[in-house]
Amino acid sequence: MIDIYSQSKDMDLYSANADYAGSRLVDNIHEIVEYHNSTTVRIWYNEQSIVYDTHWHNALEIIMPHNNYYDIKVGDEYFHIMPGDIFIIPPGEIHKLIAPENGSRFIFLFDITPLTRLKGFAGIQSLLVAPFHIKKDTYPKIYDDLHQSLMTMTDEYFNKHEYAELSIYSNLLKFFIKLGYNRLDESDMFPNVRLYKQKEYMHKFNELMDYIDTHYMEDLNLENVADMIGFSKFHFSRLFKQYTNFTFCDYICYRRIKAAEELLAEPDLSITEVALRAGFPSISTFNRLFKQQKNCTPSEYRAKNARL
Repeated sequence: MIDIYSQSKDMDLYSANADYAGSRLVDNIHEIVEYHNSTTVRIWYNEQSIVYDTHWHNALEIIMPHNNYYDIKVGDEYFHIMPGDIFIIPPGEIHKLIAPENGSRFIFLFDITPLTRLKGFAGIQSLLVAPFHIKKDTYPKIYDDLHQSLMTMTDEYFNKHEYAELSIYSNLLKFFIKLGYNRLDESDMFPNVRLYKQKEYMHKFNELMDYIDTHYMEDLNLENVADMIGFSKFHFSRLFKQYTNFTFCDYICYRRIKAAEELLAEPDLSITEVALRAGFPSISTFNRLFKQQKNCTPSEYRAKNARL
């Protein structure tokens, strides 16, 4: 059993090496995360009573208060995070961070792009399409393991161990795998489906997410995909929404936008080429949907990343 309040001996180390967000690169509401020491990880032991106003970034963010609460607004929804809670903000989500007058918290930022290319991660990524609030009482089977993975990451980061980045990503994968297996064990993922069918459906949809991850640029027709995994389109639509919290069409759009973000980093590709490679049927559709999700046009997104 892990008790975060018994770890005060480590807090002096974290405070002494505290990594604060003193200088932030923000253009409008888009923040470019400044990773340290040529890594793709940044961890803060943050004691600042600062409001980080509305912003978004490409990094996955995990926040874990240590002393006192922390308030977070994601989109139009507010979350009150208590000490020991683990809160995940997916990449690209517009959010605001509101600190109390005193307190401390760990803030983790990761570039998870390399992980998204691993087979099986698409099923995990479907968990990361909305904010995720993990409490000890709501996830009792896995909370201690999740917390331990995060604390191991902080030790590696602040002690600057030789293989810190490798260890941190290893623990991040363990973190995700625990979430994934916990999801497989859930019996209420598909309400009104008999228990013996639950895992069969989970397996089918995990495989489907991998399929979408490698075929998103193609013309994925709902009826054809439903038939491929053995459901009517109406039954499939309902199950897919239960599994992802997206409609099928919205998820395909979400996945294509994620692909477009990576493609826009390639300066030799025109915006039209990016749209077509990501699977959008037209440049006008791409521009409209991209701006709807990212609050900027593809050209503006590219310019901000190149400039900052």
